[in-house]
Amino acid sequence: MTRILITGTAGFIGYHLAKRLLAEGHDILGFDGMTPYYDVRLKQRRHADLLQRAGFRAVEGMLEDTAPFDAAADAFVPQVIVHLAAQAGVRYSLEAPRSYLDSNIIGTFTVMEAARRHQVAHLMMASTSSVYGANEKMPFAETDQADHPLTIYAATKKATESMGHAYAHLWKIPTTMFRFFTVYGPWGRPDLALFKFVEAILEGRAIDIYNHGEMFRDFTYIDDLVRAISLLIPAAPALVEGRGEAIAGDSLSPSAPWRVVNIGNSQKVRLLDFVEAIEEALGQKAIRNMMPMQRGDVPATWADAGLLEALTGYRPQTDIREGVGRFVAWYRDYYGR
Repeated sequence: MTRILITGTAGFIGYHLAKRLLAEGHDILGFDGMTPYYDVRLKQRRHADLLQRAGFRAVEGMLEDTAPFDAAADAFVPQVIVHLAAQAGVRYSLEAPRSYLDSNIIGTFTVMEAARRHQVAHLMMASTSSVYGANEKMPFAETDQADHPLTIYAATKKATESMGHAYAHLWKIPTTMFRFFTVYGPWGRPDLALFKFVEAILEGRAIDIYNHGEMFRDFTYIDDLVRAISLLIPAAPALVEGRGEAIAGDSLSPSAPWRVVNIGNSQKVRLLDFVEAIEEALGQKAIRNMMPMQRGDVPATWADAGLLEALTGYRPQTDIREGVGRFVAWYRDYYGR
């Protein structure tokens, strides 16, 4: 049993990760700010479910306030920290950029300080595929240049990667940064396309399809994602001189126990094919409102998951139609539709 502190446990990914790690027998402390970015009742339901499970306790507070988190972390004395809490959303970062600085930069600094104080065995922090920006070389590999973010959201996530590297170097904290690729599934966020599309189609409203549907995403099913994170917990990076034979394509830093790992399905799915999968699962056609590309969007994402497989022996593989079908089943049950 490992003492694992997870930030963002009332969020979509944090909830699923905590549920998996609890089932594996770990002791989990969850921390979440319950911000009103989307329906707080959904966050409360996630936490309520976790609180019914042995080995889970939760503290509410904002990371940028520092004191509640510091007190909780110091009492718990974590061996591993998984930092998922963040202000998410590419499009919302155009409307409220300051919230990304407060949550993603200051909040991450608070977490890194706790990792330093407790000299955790592994600090694991969420980044995003958005850091690849306008890169045209695909699939995206961890060793590709990622210095041209297109949104404040992506810029703050890239900044946390750099902050994590500095702390890994200075304090010898084994650190893994995850770059997530379009995560979806049951209990998902209402601001994401799948949730909004299902809701609109069932209500007979049109859905906005950007770039006239000529967009591609590497959709990653939530169960695959949290399984990958769980398998990476014991795969903490070590300094170069202690790592043995190098892994091909490894992003391990030459000056710190730090690496970045893509977690994606390694498949490009066309947006219109995604819409058709939703229509098939619902048994209902969408009213399509074709739109131009939005500011900050990229035409495609596609993960090279070779490093993840080399480190864990695992590669996400859930088919988009299977995953969408599971989400639709959850949505109908949760909302009585």
